Amino acid sequence: MIRDNRIFLGMADGERVEFDLKMTNRHGLIAGATGTGKTVSLKVLAESFSDAGVPVFMADVKGDLAGMYEAGTEKDSVKARVEEFGLAEQGFEFKKYPVNFWDVYSKGGLPLRTTVSEMGPLLMSRILGLTDTQAAVLTVLFKIADDNDLLLIDTKDLKAMLAYVEENAAEFAMEYGNMTKQSLAVIVRAVVALESEGGDQFFGEPALDINDWLATDADGKGMIQILDARELVNKPAMYSTFLLWMISELYETLPEVGDLDKPKMVFFFDEAHLLFDTASKSLLEKIEQIVKLIRSKGVGIFFVTQSPRDVPDSVLAQLGNKVQHALHAYTPAEIKAVKQAADSFRANPAFDTYDTLVSLGIGEALVSTLEADGVPTIVQKTTMLPPQSSMGAIEDSVRAKAIASSELFNRYTEYFDRDSAYEFLTRKNTEAQAEAERLRKEAEEKKQAEIEAKEAEKKAAEEAKNAEKAEKEAARQAEKEAAAAAKQAEKEAAQAEKEALAAEKAAEKEAAAKKKKVTSVISSTAGSAGGTVGREVGNAIGSAIGGKFGKKIGGNVGATLGRGILKTLFSWKN
Repeated sequence: MIRDNRIFLGMADGERVEFDLKMTNRHGLIAGATGTGKTVSLKVLAESFSDAGVPVFMADVKGDLAGMYEAGTEKDSVKARVEEFGLAEQGFEFKKYPVNFWDVYSKGGLPLRTTVSEMGPLLMSRILGLTDTQAAVLTVLFKIADDNDLLLIDTKDLKAMLAYVEENAAEFAMEYGNMTKQSLAVIVRAVVALESEGGDQFFGEPALDINDWLATDADGKGMIQILDARELVNKPAMYSTFLLWMISELYETLPEVGDLDKPKMVFFFDEAHLLFDTASKSLLEKIEQIVKLIRSKGVGIFFVTQSPRDVPDSVLAQLGNKVQHALHAYTPAEIKAVKQAADSFRANPAFDTYDTLVSLGIGEALVSTLEADGVPTIVQKTTMLPPQSSMGAIEDSVRAKAIASSELFNRYTEYFDRDSAYEFLTRKNTEAQAEAERLRKEAEEKKQAEIEAKEAEKKAAEEAKNAEKAEKEAARQAEKEAAAAAKQAEKEAAQAEKEALAAEKAAEKEAAAKKKKVTSVISSTAGSAGGTVGREVGNAIGSAIGGKFGKKIGGNVGATLGRGILKTLFSWKN
């Protein structure tokens, strides 16, 4: 509830306990053990800011903050408190509040996205769980992307950039320093792991324009932006880093305004311990810087957690408005934490702060705020007001109706993927591949031409060699054939000569034979004639000598001698 620019939180000893709206940009803390009433206090504050026309952001980690979209009901406990404090006469009424639901997974609300570039290397390193060395490499990668006008919108842009840097690490080393393949590979694996958990849905467009949250409805009530974090809170690093990014966006986007009568926006950071768990030194420094300086941008931050010790002292010192619900003190560590929490308040002489803190009931809290002069009030044991909106969760059908009826529905539900690092580097890689393919083909064609030229040259040489060989072979064959022909001619000539000689000899032989025959005939004739003559001579001689017998002998002898003598004479002559 709001009155005279003051937030009515509850009652203490019959007196109203209020926050000065002008001082709420000094930030605040809502702490207490589970079940002590932190959520109720958060809702009462959020409703009051909305009534004052101040936009509000809150993360709903259990689903019960969604009830602000519906009016509360008159339960017995609420009715009793309304009557006890006379709230109805002061304007208390059950009512709903203007709400926009958001969800980074696009299930329980409008898609809540940002870009990798807007998240920045420091917060991305936390989301990816990188070491300081790996975070430094990621910072250099962002610098290279910025220097080359490469937009890092989604995770595929980041992976494309990592691949590009790895491929050209030697070229970048001189200007940006050495980036080992091992570090780049670790970052790639972390991005892939993030995607496997649905983290790729966080990054894309349309990205959140934080100015859309600085709005009021038609009645002038501040719009309440509720992030459905029921699933997101199961990834603590992502949850806390994403909320820190939103605070950073407010810090970087909004202009300096100094002290206003009321904040421009109030940001409730539930489960705040997740922000500081495992936070690096550089991240803590960033958080401290934002908490210190965002006040001048007109933004108030309320950290909601179980114990004040969940918040570093350097940040806790900046929180001027405190709502501290009951704390348990069962162990030495818890006792020490409760004493520290009690000592952080300006003491009230009416009660012991420590004893009161450990004995507070549900819906009761120790409250301290800042007065207009910046001095904290003494702590008050306060019975907190009930919320005017519904206490519980809402039906899925009601949530779906609220999402569809939002004025921001069309603006954020239509996803688009504009030209960024991935597309540019893909084109560049494609062009490089095409150029490499062209050069490869040219090289292959040149090599093939050289091979063909060498083969043609070799073939020509072989053909020339074969022609020469054939020519020599032909000459050798011709020479051989000529020699053979000459030899054959010589042989034939010799044969002809031999045959001629043989023929001549045959002719001579034949002539001799003929001559011999003639001679023989003549000889025979001569012999016969000689024989006849001899016979006659012999007969004459024989007769003369020997009578008839002598005639016979003398005839035979004379015939023989006559034949022989004539034959011999003819033979000798021939």
